[in-house]
Amino acid sequence: MSSGLVDAPPSEPGAPLRRRRRWLRWAVGVTVAIVLLVAGVAVGVTARLTGNVTHEDVSAEDLGATRPPKVATSAMNVLVVGSDQRDGKNAKYGHDIAGERTDTIMLVHVSSERDNAMVVSFPRDSLVQLPACRATKSFPGQQAHLGMINESFNSGGIGCTWKTIEALTRIHIDHYVKVDFTGFKSMVNAVGGVEVCLPEPVDDKKALLHLPAGRQTLDGEQALGYVRARYSLGDGSDIGRIQRQQMFIASMIKKILSGDTLTNPARLYEVLNAGTKAVTTDSGLTAGAMFDLASSLKGIDAGKIRFITTPWHYSLTQPGRVEWVQPQANRLFQIVAKDQSVEGVKGGQAKVGRSKITIEVRNGTWRTGLATEVAALLEQRGYHIAKVGDTARKPQARTAILYGPNGETRVPTLSADLLADTPRKLPAARTNRLVLVIGDDWKGLKAQRADDTEAIKGFDATHDTCAA
Repeated sequence: MSSGLVDAPPSEPGAPLRRRRRWLRWAVGVTVAIVLLVAGVAVGVTARLTGNVTHEDVSAEDLGATRPPKVATSAMNVLVVGSDQRDGKNAKYGHDIAGERTDTIMLVHVSSERDNAMVVSFPRDSLVQLPACRATKSFPGQQAHLGMINESFNSGGIGCTWKTIEALTRIHIDHYVKVDFTGFKSMVNAVGGVEVCLPEPVDDKKALLHLPAGRQTLDGEQALGYVRARYSLGDGSDIGRIQRQQMFIASMIKKILSGDTLTNPARLYEVLNAGTKAVTTDSGLTAGAMFDLASSLKGIDAGKIRFITTPWHYSLTQPGRVEWVQPQANRLFQIVAKDQSVEGVKGGQAKVGRSKITIEVRNGTWRTGLATEVAALLEQRGYHIAKVGDTARKPQARTAILYGPNGETRVPTLSADLLADTPRKLPAARTNRLVLVIGDDWKGLKAQRADDTEAIKGFDATHDTCAA
């Protein structure tokens, strides 16, 4: 994204190829972890499935002597990373990168009462203070410095990543799950496909994706294209793609918990077989431990599984990088560490939450790049951006919010964030999302309040993108 102070990452050799592969690391990481920890093994893990899981320990020396204390003793925090190792079954995805890297880092928190779960993702371009990590036979180690969050995995593997997340969040991590991308396609097929909602037709030759608009069920091959696509969907940003991937995983979890999978032993086994073959865990996260955890979660409702991205904004000092917004980020981490619920967080708006609103941004002025800049600012606040473009006619004198039959209740939330005088609110029967038309009277967005904690609430697994 590029305009003014909001710039996209600089072009690098091989960058388009790397970007085309981030889709799979993200999707597989979340899918497998949630399926195994929340839903999949709720009916048991057989000895055959147990043999699928690979174990690799992280030592106390890797994690250091100043780990955060375990505050909520019965809660469980599991670090999930997506691996793009390119050997064995993964060789077909390319040989351009030696070793193992990750663009996916997230934390799955399961409450002490086993009545809710949170998946907190950390944007891969997050600029953070990285701790020192020891060198090993496989990794060179890491000196303490300011850098991108995913450097830790490259420098010190899962042990260094574990130490980094604990140092940044002060959340005690109990286990980890590392996932490669061999099982994703078969898992989607195993559940009978996953439903998504497209705001408009997609014709993406790079992602091999050709789909009509509207609600539809994707098979494994289509799902790969959907979570892989970047420039043909949304605003073309990596954050926008993360939002779309989160919603895809939420839809998959919703289907698994709906009963279509849990009540079908053959289908459930297919899902578990694909999932367990794709993961590596610490030795403490045994099949028995996963079974005990999942058994206690058997009755969890999809509405109690929440997806949250660490509050962020684009860096003004290092274009293309993101920095965490404070105090909101630390507030989120405290909620997880203390095993509290985000539903009880005060502050922010009493209107429809931003994470439940999808917006198309249209530039009605002659200011080049203005729609892209505005989309980035809205995205930082938690809105989902469906499309960025221009109005058919220019200039438009006044800013307007267009809405369809299901959008009127969402207008006050967006309107409250705009700095200009109350914009026109015009019914538009042909849209199922809000359309922000930027006119010549555009003055920007209001400053975000320090007590605005809506960003840490995220959205739950019942989120319906068609209704957004």
